[in-house]
Formats: sequence, C-alpha cells, structure tokens
Amino acid sequence: MQPLTISLVQTQTAWHDPAANRARFDRWFEALPETAQLVVLPEMFSTGFTMASAEVAEPMDGPTVTWMRDRAAALGRTLCGSVVIEDGGRRFNRFLWVPPDGAVACYDKRHRFRMAGEHEHYDAGTARPVVRLGEWRILPLVCYDLRFPVWLRNRGDYDLLLAVANWPAPRQAAWNALLRARAIENLAYAAGVNIVGTDGNQVPYTGGSAVYDPEGRTLAEAGDDACLLTVTLDGDALADYRRRFPAWQDADDFQLVNPTTDERSG
Repeated sequence: MQPLTISLVQTQTAWHDPAANRARFDRWFEALPETAQLVVLPEMFSTGFTMASAEVAEPMDGPTVTWMRDRAAALGRTLCGSVVIEDGGRRFNRFLWVPPDGAVACYDKRHRFRMAGEHEHYDAGTARPVVRLGEWRILPLVCYDLRFPVWLRNRGDYDLLLAVANWPAPRQAAWNALLRARAIENLAYAAGVNIVGTDGNQVPYTGGSAVYDPEGRTLAEAGDDACLLTVTLDGDALADYRRRFPAWQDADDFQLVNPTTDERSG
C-alpha cells in the first residue's frame, strides 16, 4: 500500500456553538501540511459532548454536514469526525466520513457512555462499517467504543483503527493504554484524536491524541495543548509485520449477536 498521511486536530471546542466551531476548524485547516490526505476532527466537534441532543441535533443536509462536504472538496482531502445528527426521528452520535467527492459514509456510535446518560439521549448504532481511502481499510470508532475489544476485533478487514473522542482528563491513562492495546491485539495502526480545555459541563480534557503502530510503539503523541498532529503510516511495514508475526491465525472464532456488518467505500 502507498503511505497514508493523517492529521489529527486536537483543540478546544465551543459549547453548543456549531458556527464558532466550524470557524475554529477552518483556521486549523489553514495550517494543514500539503501531504495530509485524511483530516480527523474530534467527537461531537460542532457542539462538545452534550446530552442536549434534541436541542443541537442537525439533519444530514444541515449546516455542519454541508460544511464538511464543502471543505473536503475545497481542500481535496477526506474529513471525518462525529456530529449530533437527527435522522428518521432518531438522534445519533454519528461519525461522518466525507471524501472530496462528497460521498458521505456514516458510523453511529455503538457504545453509549451511560455514566453521562448518553444511552438516554442517543440511539445506538448497529452497523460496523469499514471505510476506504485508497488501499487503506479504516475502522472508525467513537470514544467509549474503545473499551470494547470484541466490537473492534480485526477480522482481517482493516489496517487502521481510527478513534474520535471527548475523553476526560481523569481517565487519561485509560485512553492511551486502550488505544495502544487495540493496536497491538489487532495488528493494526491505531490513531485517536481527543480535545483539550473544559467543556460546558465543566469537564476537563487534556488531549493526548496519539498514533501507535501494530507493535504498540508511539509514532506521535500530543500533550495537553491544542495542536495539529500529522503522521505518515507505512503500509508496507504493516504488511511485513503481519507476515512475520501472524498472531491473527491463532485468534478465537466468535460471533456478535444482533449487529450487522456493512462496508462502505469513500
């Protein structure tokens, strides 16, 4: 595979202010390196991690999705991140994958963070889509999903595990440990973007956005300041490691109950 260059945008977000957040990310886009092919925004990047889903939800043809389409086309890059979406009378914490051609793919967060009441305000997703960028196969996840390895188990169907999050400071150690573990156990790259600052619920966040290789080695890791983290992933090195260390051949068979699988290309 050709190398893949990704840029993770670690920043603070404005509480319940999509227009301000879209403007904030526009400023970050001005600093993108020319090599970046994929630009990753955090979880609920337009609103912050809110339970006011009825108040802030947008439709799929609303201003934030439209903005993502416009910016992906103008930048010539694929954009992704999660947004509060209302669809068919239901509300989702929806990961949006937006390539330059505007063919949007979606993943609705499967595991809702009950400690914040997310399960009372959002519907759970059931599909586990794998999206594509060139030859790269990418499995998206949203924040709390990171704690559930069965859902994220590599079935030989992805090369990069991609997490978008609002992961609070008190559990920062878990964020880095789990992201690294998912890379190791799935023989895949793992990349995760988090936010910084304090949100409208006075919850603090200390970033720690990071990228790990399939051996768990740190390719890049952010501190607690706003920053743009850009990393190039080596597809040939991944294929070589999987040949030399084929642990996947000894994995246990299992079957998920209820969820459907769905692969979409973008």
